Amino acid sequence: MMGQRALRRPPGLLWLIPLCVLHLGALGQPSEEAASIQGVRGSSVELACGSQPGPLVVFWSFMSLGSLIPRLVAVTNGAESKVEAGASALGAVSMRNSSLVLAELREGARGHFLCQALHQAGGQLHTTYSHISLTVLVPVSKPQVRMSELSPMEGTSVVATCAVREGTEPVTITWQHQAPRGPEATLVGVTERLFHLDPVNRTHLGWYVCSAHNAVNRMSSDEVFLDVIYGPDQPVITVEPPRFTEEGFWSSEKEEVTLSCLAASNPPSHYVWLRGHTQVHAGPTYTITSTSRAHTGLYTCLAHNRHLDTRTQATVQLTIYYPPEGQPSCAVLPTFGAVTLVCTWPGGLPTAQMQWEGPQGTGPTAPSNVTWSHAATQLANSSTFTCTGQHPALALLALCRITLWEPLRSPICQTVATTRDQFIMLSCEWPGGEPPALLSWLDGQQEPLGGSSSSLAVHVLQAREDLAGREFICRGTHPLRVPDPHCQLQLEAPQLAVAEPWVSVLEGGEAWLGCTLLGGMPPAQLLWLGPKHLPVEPGTSGFMLHPEGTQLRLGIQGADPAHHGGTYQCVAHNTLGSRSQSVLLEVLRYPAPPNVTISRLTYSRHRREVQLQWAIRGPGNLTGFLVQQRASVPGPEAGAWETAAGDIKPESRTQRLGGLDPGVLYAFRVLALNHHTTGHPSEVKIPADPPFSAYPAVLGAAGTGMVVATVASLLVFQYAARHPETFPCLGRLLVPMEQNHPHRGSMEGPEAQAGIETPPNIPGLDPAHESLDEPVTVTITVTATP
Repeated sequence: MMGQRALRRPPGLLWLIPLCVLHLGALGQPSEEAASIQGVRGSSVELACGSQPGPLVVFWSFMSLGSLIPRLVAVTNGAESKVEAGASALGAVSMRNSSLVLAELREGARGHFLCQALHQAGGQLHTTYSHISLTVLVPVSKPQVRMSELSPMEGTSVVATCAVREGTEPVTITWQHQAPRGPEATLVGVTERLFHLDPVNRTHLGWYVCSAHNAVNRMSSDEVFLDVIYGPDQPVITVEPPRFTEEGFWSSEKEEVTLSCLAASNPPSHYVWLRGHTQVHAGPTYTITSTSRAHTGLYTCLAHNRHLDTRTQATVQLTIYYPPEGQPSCAVLPTFGAVTLVCTWPGGLPTAQMQWEGPQGTGPTAPSNVTWSHAATQLANSSTFTCTGQHPALALLALCRITLWEPLRSPICQTVATTRDQFIMLSCEWPGGEPPALLSWLDGQQEPLGGSSSSLAVHVLQAREDLAGREFICRGTHPLRVPDPHCQLQLEAPQLAVAEPWVSVLEGGEAWLGCTLLGGMPPAQLLWLGPKHLPVEPGTSGFMLHPEGTQLRLGIQGADPAHHGGTYQCVAHNTLGSRSQSVLLEVLRYPAPPNVTISRLTYSRHRREVQLQWAIRGPGNLTGFLVQQRASVPGPEAGAWETAAGDIKPESRTQRLGGLDPGVLYAFRVLALNHHTTGHPSEVKIPADPPFSAYPAVLGAAGTGMVVATVASLLVFQYAARHPETFPCLGRLLVPMEQNHPHRGSMEGPEAQAGIETPPNIPGLDPAHESLDEPVTVTITVTATP
């Protein structure tokens, strides 16, 4: 908008031209045009002056809204243009031909522009007027969101304001809300600059953006976060894996369980886990890696909002399931005419669900224990029934099977006497079968004795002699066996027999006495009594006991007439009485061997050995000899006889005995043996010294003397030959012989014949020069050996 200073300036030449135009325009009728144009602040707009081309002079003026005074803006004559200095209030003003260009349009350009143009047509001048109304539009500025409270508590009031500094009306406002976890922003149905949240809640939490737009543009504000404080809500507890019970949740033993707690809260809650009244974990998630029965209990989750200092809690029941121990147990109970199947699997949490299945189909179902009864006539031998147990903690079914089968053979009856024979126990056994057979005892009149029992029936009677001859019956009952089998027995006193009533054996031999048990119920016990009426103990005094079934054999080894001969008794005894039979054992001796006489008994040279010879006199059998010795002391102080040699063969008649003490005088005797029978001892003799004999000594001395004499003679001859002056006569006899035989070998002389080598002649050694006084020593030793 032009200032007053611009309007007070003196008009220039160009400003005078319009006045002339206006004046000339009076000569003709002017033409007028009108238009409306919109421009945007800061942009450029071009105002055209009429539709006729080539004006001579153009004059632009401006009147602001509400003003009636035109203000000069610019003028041009085609060759020169002039812009009023005060026109800068409208923007950057310039001329383009006859058009007025407003660049960097300002809001002051809002108003009416008048263009006056002088044209020449047909030799006449005329004026045109163009009225242009310019509207300047202002873009909306960037809005700003202002919250009365950025972190309000849930339930309070919040006012959100969208502030727009400028913008040409009408300006339209819109609000957008972006939740923190929402997919995208949503448009709020509010178009006012003020947005009331009363009361504010957790759904209002998030980012808010306000947008403003007009005919020029649209602008949006920055995001503003509204942080609504709330909570914590009531916690929600989840369990993984999710398994529900009426009380809460359950899990199997040794399984990983995760308890999660979530309580809506802003800011987020802090969590604490309690089991019972004890803290076990801090945090929203509590994991038990391997559960056990001890983990069963109440688990409480505490949620705490520290900003508001508020707390909430929730509790769940966690039960640890565990199956019963082991496997189901199947059994069948014997009853008369029927069978009752029983399946049990006690324990576990919860109890297992049991069900029977058989050849006729599916049976009843019950927890922990289930029974199923069948008539015996409907069942076949080897019928199989299956009981299945189902438990939530087990992935597979547990089962047991039972097969009905008839026991083999029939009942077996037997009796046993108790200690000290006070009672008789009747025993009946019928093993096997499924179900086991029922057994019961009956007397001879078919009256029951006591109740029934399975597989084994026992009845005890007081031991009395009048029970002999009475019969007892054991009856067996099984649903698969028709008719009922039975066994019976009769009580009786024992009976026995011996193999031979008289047995003989030679002394030292072996004898066997036999005894056989012929009957008796209860079974009797056999024993042997010796000659002294005492029980025979095996392993003592050569006795042996050899039981074989119903027989008891007594063996006697090394029979001795003094200890083993006599009457033996075989005794059989049970609770109803005793029986015995006798056996006579006669031990016979061997015949006496012949007598023995000592024919020679002499010492050796050093009296450490003796040489003994003997001879036998009279008939008789021999199995060996025995030599005894003792120290020979006169009177009653003589020592006891000791065995000097035994096990001498019967054909031997000599024996050398050593190891004697030369300083002791010994006495010897010889006894003949016939097995265990010893003959009469020989006479007692003392060894004699050996006789003296000089013949060997004399002969030895003579032989030795001859050898010594021969050697001495040879030595004398050799010396005489070498020294003839010593023995002249002998020298003259020997020297000519050497001279007469100069070429004979050295072994032909007397020295050679004597086995003596003659030494060679050595120069310088003449026998005549040898000393005549050299002695010659000859030693002769004679040893006499006795």
